[in-house]
Amino acid sequence: MILGVDIGGANTKAASSDGRFAEIVYLPLWKRCPLEEHLADLSSRLKPDAVGVVMTGELADCFESKMEGVRFIAAAVEETFDCPVRFWGLSGFHESVSRDNAMDLAAANWSASVRLLLRDIGECIFVDMGSTTTDIVPVVDRPLSGFTDLKRLMRGELIYTGLLRTNLAALLPCVDLSGGSAPLSSELFSITADAYLALGDIEPDEYSCETPDGGPKSREGALRRLARTVCSDLDELGEDGALSIAAQARSRQISVISNGISRVAERHNIRRVVAAGIGEFVVEAACERAALECIRLSEIYTERLSDVFPAFAVARLLSERYPVS
Repeated sequence: MILGVDIGGANTKAASSDGRFAEIVYLPLWKRCPLEEHLADLSSRLKPDAVGVVMTGELADCFESKMEGVRFIAAAVEETFDCPVRFWGLSGFHESVSRDNAMDLAAANWSASVRLLLRDIGECIFVDMGSTTTDIVPVVDRPLSGFTDLKRLMRGELIYTGLLRTNLAALLPCVDLSGGSAPLSSELFSITADAYLALGDIEPDEYSCETPDGGPKSREGALRRLARTVCSDLDELGEDGALSIAAQARSRQISVISNGISRVAERHNIRRVVAAGIGEFVVEAACERAALECIRLSEIYTERLSDVFPAFAVARLLSERYPVS
């Protein structure tokens, strides 16, 4: 059994190379959550023959630098699995992590996905929308992507907007209400998970991160938090007003992603998009707005694997490069 693990700042994802196992666990590293305990649980439950690892969690602000984050994550993996471990970086697999290769591993999970997609699907734009960020990566047989988060931000290949954890105040400068336009408070009153839950696009159990107010992951709780973004109580704003805020947030996020995909598509003259992640349906809507062909990865690999695709990709790549007898 070959296991792939994708360790992010907010979520740790895992998948087997045969696709029979897939799991997402909310594990915010910046809160010093017990990463080692979770990895040890995976090891004892699954007993893998080998483990492939990708990561983005090195950027969590509990680490003084990305180098420190990479080495912390690598140490946690090596201490908890008693089988061969391979770390995926931009240049391929590494058997261990050192000062010389650590930065090759930083935020390299997208490149494992690209390597697998290039072979299985061919030239396309890979758009992976998770809880926090959206990757927009050209999948071609020559290096065209930025190789660091900074370069990818500058090239529009990494957008900090996600299905669950994006602050509505960072997404919407203002909203139109029945009484006129209102700017959103810059407090962390509501997140995109509230908008999608209130609109019925996700279920309460899909609201996997914490709520901004520590309140319930219910429709009423989401509506109350949405109302608070304009310094209002729900009984003051009304349900229609809160739903209007949610709908405007959804529309704005679709536009942001659509514009990002369009820029990358025009730059590389690619019209086909492969959508993945828990926000796959949002990516599909963004492609429709941009008049681009969209293939949902869930239709090829199943929804469970679409949600954890970098983990599945690194497991598949490892199973082929380092076969276990």
